[in-house]
Amino acid sequence: MSDSADQHDDDPALPVSAKIRARIQRSKKRFNANDNIADFIEPGELDRLFDEVAGKMNGVLESLVIDITSDHNTLETGRRVAKMYLNEVFRGRYTPAPPVTEFPNAESLNELMIVGPITVRSACSHHFCPIMGRVWIGVMPNEHSNLIGLSKYSRLADWIMSRPQIQEEAITQLADLLMNKVSPDGLAVVMEADHFCMHWRGVKDTQTKMINSVMRGTFLKDPTLRREFLSLIGTKN
Repeated sequence: MSDSADQHDDDPALPVSAKIRARIQRSKKRFNANDNIADFIEPGELDRLFDEVAGKMNGVLESLVIDITSDHNTLETGRRVAKMYLNEVFRGRYTPAPPVTEFPNAESLNELMIVGPITVRSACSHHFCPIMGRVWIGVMPNEHSNLIGLSKYSRLADWIMSRPQIQEEAITQLADLLMNKVSPDGLAVVMEADHFCMHWRGVKDTQTKMINSVMRGTFLKDPTLRREFLSLIGTKN
């Protein structure tokens, strides 16, 4: 990091969000809504980011002409929303990937394994409305694959989904992550979800769900394997 960059980071008048953003831009990395930026956040900065978000959220409430000083229901809303975004629904942006212990495939397992349904919660990056759904994961290991614990699939899915995004990109990111962790011959990911940007606003259609899939390796090349997986999880894809 250059001297000017160090001075930039040390400027006490600069919001912590600007310092984090500047580091990302200097590294020529992307910081879209569904990207993880944990590598660019220094110790203690999440607490400062929390204070910044809470303050700006109070500004949004004031612009909505909501009394945040006398209304007992909204006195701490700015801080509650900041906590929800940073520590809960968007934490997959700000925290490193959960630790995952990988085991060698000692018995050379090569049969279809299915994990799911995993309950997932995300948020639409267009309106920040909830996406609530289920994910199924199919794995075809080979003798060189790494095996991971059942709960780790849920933890990795939660880490990917806890970001603002669209469903199509979310399961592609999850598939990329699992391919890298497990190194299987084939991987299948199917997600079915309710989108509250449709339920709550717009057309206000409470019945429509979205189902999409990502197929890699043998699941993409072998229609019989693909049909077996889809049949066992009970979707009509």
